[in-house]
Amino acid sequence: MNNYFVILAAGKSKRFHNKIAKQFYHYKNKEIIDHSIKKSLNSKLFKKIIIVTNNLSHLKKKKLPKIIKIIKGGKERSDSSLIALKYLKKFKPTNVLIHDAARPNFSVKLLKNLINKLKKNIAVIPYIYSNDSIKYKSQNQLFNLNRDKALLTQTPQAFKFKDLYTLSSKQTSKVNDEATLFIENDYKIAFIKGELKNNKITYPDDIRISKVSFGIGFDIHRLVKNKKLYLGGTKIPFHSGLQGHSDGDVILHAIIDAILGAIQKKDIGTYFPSNKNKFKNIRSPKMLKPIIENLYENNFSINNLDINLICQKPKVSTYRNRIINSLSNLMNLDKNKINLKGKTVEKLGLIGKEKAIACEVLISIKKYD
Repeated sequence: MNNYFVILAAGKSKRFHNKIAKQFYHYKNKEIIDHSIKKSLNSKLFKKIIIVTNNLSHLKKKKLPKIIKIIKGGKERSDSSLIALKYLKKFKPTNVLIHDAARPNFSVKLLKNLINKLKKNIAVIPYIYSNDSIKYKSQNQLFNLNRDKALLTQTPQAFKFKDLYTLSSKQTSKVNDEATLFIENDYKIAFIKGELKNNKITYPDDIRISKVSFGIGFDIHRLVKNKKLYLGGTKIPFHSGLQGHSDGDVILHAIIDAILGAIQKKDIGTYFPSNKNKFKNIRSPKMLKPIIENLYENNFSINNLDINLICQKPKVSTYRNRIINSLSNLMNLDKNKINLKGKTVEKLGLIGKEKAIACEVLISIKKYD
């Protein structure tokens, strides 16, 4: 295995009309570029993954594994590609795949198909056919093109390193992709079927949201002496803990019910019944984990999480940041999407007498096509 993967992420995204470059825009619960990073890592097909960017500081904050190298890009896409190839030359790669960070929806299966096809070819390009009629304008005349012969090429594109390096080094004009180099120089290249979902994100409308849903969660537990108190998955110093079949974490329980409500999948008791011994004393993060994983695997993203923690004590403001940080880690969710409010009940009832804590949660989620 002598394969290398290059992710081009130096573009300014002028057509995306966002304050940040599109490759760092949050999409399906992570930045767009993170999808390409994760899939290339999970594939275990590459000796090294190169990210070419003009925002080095942002990517270095991610604490990526050593297999990933971040290098500074150029002004044009072709400049960045050549910079990556020059960096890779010392490793003597056999194969290199070049990928645009703006295509987050490719599959690991496509990576494997490209590399397999590359065994007998010097370049392999994925493509799809157009569903639309295609017109070509030349000198104020319009011509109909046969869409069955018009190939819409995608990335990743796979190449024998030596051939791509030679052509890129000689290139003097701007090219839109590496396949163009081979076509312009009359090299024979192979094409394989790409993936319809592997669309390039160029404009905001390219991020298609098919559904927005809301869910409400509520939970309350009595406080008991000589038990640890967990709120939002983190231990909070207090004279009592929450009674329950599990650890009694009212925040996580309310979040689970809110998620299940938003996706119309019943309630927490359906999946973690209190009459089952296997769930006795279970930590609530273990309950939350499969619910969150299922949510994300089905292309849902959390848009907003609003939490009311109802208690006389402990004082919520003292532990707000700690709880939010815990939730952010447990849910793989940006802290800016989490709001935690503390509500007392003016010393009324069980909560007012510090004998119980309650929590209510409102969640907004969106589903991507």
